[in-house]
Amino acid sequence: MGKKKLWSLAVLVMLVFSTILAACTSDNGEKGGEKGEENSEPKILVFGRGGDSVFLDPAAATDGESFKVTKNLFETLVNFGDQDTEIHEGLAKSWVPSEDGLSYTFQLEEGVKFHDGTDFNAEAVVKNFDRWMNGSEDKFPYYSSMFGGFKGDEGHVIDSVTADGDYTVVIKLNRSQAPFLKNLAMSPFAISSPTAFEKHGDKFSENPVGTGPFKFVEWKRNDSITIEKNEEYRIDGLPKLDKVIFRSIPDNSARLNALNTGEIDLADGVNPSDGANIEANSKLQLYERPSMNIGYLGLTSTRPPFDQKEVRQAINHAIDKQAIVDAFFEGRADVAKNPMPPVISGYNEDIAGYDYNPEKAKELLAAAGLPDGFEMDLWAMPVPRPYMPDGAKVAEAIQANLADVGIKANIVTYEWATYLEKAKNGEADAFLLGWTGDNGDADNFLYVLLDEDNIGSNNYSFYKNDETHNILIEAQTEVDEAKRNALYAKAQELIFEDAPWVPLAHSTPLLAGRADLLNFLPHPTGSDKLETVDFK
Repeated sequence: MGKKKLWSLAVLVMLVFSTILAACTSDNGEKGGEKGEENSEPKILVFGRGGDSVFLDPAAATDGESFKVTKNLFETLVNFGDQDTEIHEGLAKSWVPSEDGLSYTFQLEEGVKFHDGTDFNAEAVVKNFDRWMNGSEDKFPYYSSMFGGFKGDEGHVIDSVTADGDYTVVIKLNRSQAPFLKNLAMSPFAISSPTAFEKHGDKFSENPVGTGPFKFVEWKRNDSITIEKNEEYRIDGLPKLDKVIFRSIPDNSARLNALNTGEIDLADGVNPSDGANIEANSKLQLYERPSMNIGYLGLTSTRPPFDQKEVRQAINHAIDKQAIVDAFFEGRADVAKNPMPPVISGYNEDIAGYDYNPEKAKELLAAAGLPDGFEMDLWAMPVPRPYMPDGAKVAEAIQANLADVGIKANIVTYEWATYLEKAKNGEADAFLLGWTGDNGDADNFLYVLLDEDNIGSNNYSFYKNDETHNILIEAQTEVDEAKRNALYAKAQELIFEDAPWVPLAHSTPLLAGRADLLNFLPHPTGSDKLETVDFK
């Protein structure tokens, strides 16, 4: 046989062998092709964000980066709408309140299992409430904030939680609470596997188990958190994604660059100045999160000289809030004058706010016995947040404003979890922080952030006013919307006079994603459900 025939035969044998090998590879389940195509690689979403989570136990968390993950691992008894805070069914398929508002009976979904195989039922719900109610401020701060303390405390809202059969739960209240269902829909009150939290104890945050559309896989601190599809999720066809990787990229510009280079598929915390360029880029799409937030400078009212109202008022007059909004929010924020945004029912439009008036600030400092000013520490957040895209730059602007009235502010910062912990403990003179509303109710801003009940949890300024407290408790209990709004309006007047904060801005947070990303719906709470997200 000639060389040419031998060569042809060899080529033919190689082609046949390659075909057989390809078929075997296909039979063994290997996938190829572009992301999002049928019979393709697994659908993996890489979500770039500004900071790491603090806890993956939702009951222990207070920060948005934690809830961004737990929202997809756990579920609540009732849910918010896709982009609003209207109440819908969740793990409870129905509920009936008593006429006096002191009892709620929930009918639960049947046949649901936690990721570890534990049955979801009434007993599991009772065990979750028992865990929260018998907790403490340092373990479950949100529970205390939303339900007036813990079991045995005078202001505790919940009297008892009991099972009536396998799939009926009865919750009795000590006093009616107007936002009760909205509170239950919040991420901290997601239902966890009793088997898991009893087994892991304080380590449950590192071993989270819920009923959600995704299951926990891995947490690399300050780098990434990986979750994967729950194949037994209770809603057929969901989730669409096989895996989600939350990557921590603290710098906004670096995060956007990672999106442009394909390292990530979705970026939170986009600089307002980058919005127009993203809109003009055919490979990307810009998202606006519905605004329901406040960025503020907190003044710890137990630390001299901030224990003097005149000093706090002076700092309010010293800061040029409009200049800050113009410089760092690119028209995508409004100057704040109250501790809650105008979209929340009960907002007091009649409060004028503190105008930028350095001379008035100097007069108030002199009245407080500080005509030459004073020296202080100004805490700047180490991570971008939806309510404040660049805390370091905002701190520098505030530093310059304060210098103009004789106050020397030394900018300091800490790693995010440490920053929150130290601020919560009252260790800051003044600190930049903010809040994205959890449930769309005024109670979630005024009571949670500024009531004396929440000193040591979410009231980082340690502000205390007995009259304000009485009004906020009355507003919680009042079910007539007009009367509630009048109470909240009065509370805002008292808070304005006492000036525990410098309210800075209500922002419209921006996100950016690949152009082929489908069904991503940014939620006003900042906690985004990802089960319907897909690729074209």
